[in-house]
This record gives sequence, C-alpha cells and structure tokens, in this order.
Amino acid sequence: MNLQQENNNKQETRVRVWDIPIRLFHWILVSCFIIAWLTLDNRYLDIHIFVGYLMGGLILFRILWGFIGGPYVRFRDFSFNWSEVKDYLKGVLNKCPPRFLGHNPAGSWAIYLLLGLGLSITVTGLLAFGGEERQGPLAGLLNYPQGRLAHELHEWLAWLMLGIVIIHLIGVLVESLLHRENLVAAMLTGFKLSDAGEISTASHWKIGVIMLVIIITAGLSWFQGHLTETPEQLYQPFHGPALPDNSLWREECGACHMAFHPSLLPARSWKSMMEQQASHFEEDLYLEQDTVKKIEAFLIENAAEQGLTEAAWKINRSIAKTEILLRITETGYWIKKHQEISDAVWEHPKVNGKVNCAACHMDAEAGTFEDAAMHLPDDVEHK
Repeated sequence: MNLQQENNNKQETRVRVWDIPIRLFHWILVSCFIIAWLTLDNRYLDIHIFVGYLMGGLILFRILWGFIGGPYVRFRDFSFNWSEVKDYLKGVLNKCPPRFLGHNPAGSWAIYLLLGLGLSITVTGLLAFGGEERQGPLAGLLNYPQGRLAHELHEWLAWLMLGIVIIHLIGVLVESLLHRENLVAAMLTGFKLSDAGEISTASHWKIGVIMLVIIITAGLSWFQGHLTETPEQLYQPFHGPALPDNSLWREECGACHMAFHPSLLPARSWKSMMEQQASHFEEDLYLEQDTVKKIEAFLIENAAEQGLTEAAWKINRSIAKTEILLRITETGYWIKKHQEISDAVWEHPKVNGKVNCAACHMDAEAGTFEDAAMHLPDDVEHK
C-alpha cells in the first residue's frame, strides 16, 4: 500500500504554468527587441518608434499583470532574496539545482532586470525622440544636446539589456538540460509536467484576445500611411517644424536651384555668400542692393546657429568656428551622413548630383530633413 502511494506521488500531469497573456507578452516583447535592433537605420525610424511604444506598453501590462495575474506570474510568487539566488546558482554549478515550476530564483532576478531595463530604454527613447527629433509626447522637453545625451544613454541601456538577454538564454538552456525539459516549448504551449496536485493557472484567453486586437489595431493605425502611399505620393511618417519662409528669398534663390533653407549653414557663411553675389559660384546674380540686404537679413536671422532643426544643430556643431564654408556638401555632418553613398548613386539620372536633395529627401523643400523622410528613388541602389 505504501509503495502504491509512493508511485502515485511520482505521477506527473500537465500543468498550465504560463497563461496566454504572459506568453503573448513574452514572444511579442522578444519580437520588438529584435525588430528594434534591425531598424537602427534612421530611414526606418517610424518602425523603430512603433516597436518602442509597443515594448513600453507590454512592460506596463506585465507590471500590472504581476499584481493581478494568476499563480506563477505574480511578483509575490517569484520574490527571492540574494541568499536564495546564491544557493540556486550553487546548485547549478553542482549540476543539481532544485526544480521550480515557475520562475527559479536566478531567472526571477533576470526578469526584474529585463523589466527595469526595458522600461528605462522606453523612457530614454521617448526623451531622445522628443529632444532630437522634436516628435512624440515629450517633444521639446529636452534641447538638442540633452536629446543627444538621452540617445546615447538609450543605446548603452539597449546593449546592457542585450547582455542580460544572452545570460537569460544561457540560463534557460542550462536549466532545460539539467531538468531534461524544454523550457522554450513550455513558454509556447504554457504547459509543464509536474507532480499531481499542482495548481494549474487559468488560460485568460479573453485578455489575450484583447491584447492582440489592441496591438493589431495600433499597428494598422500607425502604418496606415505606408499602406495607402503611391509611387507619386510617398508617405512621410514624421513632419518637422514649419520653418520661417521668405517669398523674396525663395523666388530669387529658387530660380536656379532648390532654395536651401538658411538653417543649413551658419550666419557667417551666408554673409560671405551674399557679399560675393557678383561672383556666386562663378556666376553674377545681378541682384539689387536692397534685395541683397533683405535676403541676407533673412538668411542670418534663421541660420544654423539658431538650431531650428536637428540637421541645423548637427551641421553647425560639425563646422569649426573659424571656418567659412559656402557649400552644405562641405560640412562635416553632411560628409559623414553621405560617406557610404557611391558615385553611381550621385550619377543616376534620378539623382543627378549632390545638390538635388529633393531626389532622396521628401522634405528637402521644407528644409527640415527629418531622418525618416529619406527615400532613395526606385531602381537606385544604395551601395
């Protein structure tokens, strides 16, 4: 009789450990992290920002679910102190760690770290987005230098999170091997094998459906412009500020080429250029003195030093104070941003030289040069 009871105690049954919301949270968060790394190029900024918002929303949900969710996902169910973590790690080193149906002590600390880092990455991303790009809910809260600092902190935190993710993956692999169970499969199906009598959590499938509906609706709304754009009318996800304009400047300067906004060069460059208007890149502009004064006043008043856009701020800081450059293409920032573009691109009929900014920048005429407004013409290869 005692032997039969012992055998019954050893019987294992399938127990639902991870409910549908927690599984959706896990795998969508993983997808967000991967996509965020793949969209570091500023041309994909709208995708990067969307997955950032989604990542932040998921983490806030996980924090809430940690208080109101079922067993195994509540924070109080995997709250371990350092002594317990240390003892567990010793067990791992001795190849005999105790088995936990939910999060083990080391894994729980990794979860807390990942949630904290993910939230910090989201906040610094919003600060950088608002400071550098002047976009999002925190637009204008920081100036450009502060936004740049938030950007750098955002990147450092992302690298730190990548390190924790790698450690977490190693831990999952080690635990799977030591306990001879597939933890990845468990996070996909939600089930683990355990002794009979263990509590099985509810699936909470309705919450999962609501999560998916919200995410899909948000995605369709965010990317609607891409779905409806045409080759003739490309979608521009972010629009910069409305920059100061001047009809006389636009008429005179735009008569021969695109009117480059004054924010793209410092005041000393425009002053020197207007003083040499009789020999403007080997051409005489034949402007009357009164016209010269009016255009010069507009150019100097709205020059790069004013920091009207991110591009203006970066151009200005890339030029030595003693330099007087007359070409935007000679500024350090312009050279850095275009150094990987091949001669074949510049020579392509749809581009036709370095001064044709509008060939690749949808907002060139506006002078804002938003990161996500860059689009190479069709059949032009970026090498």
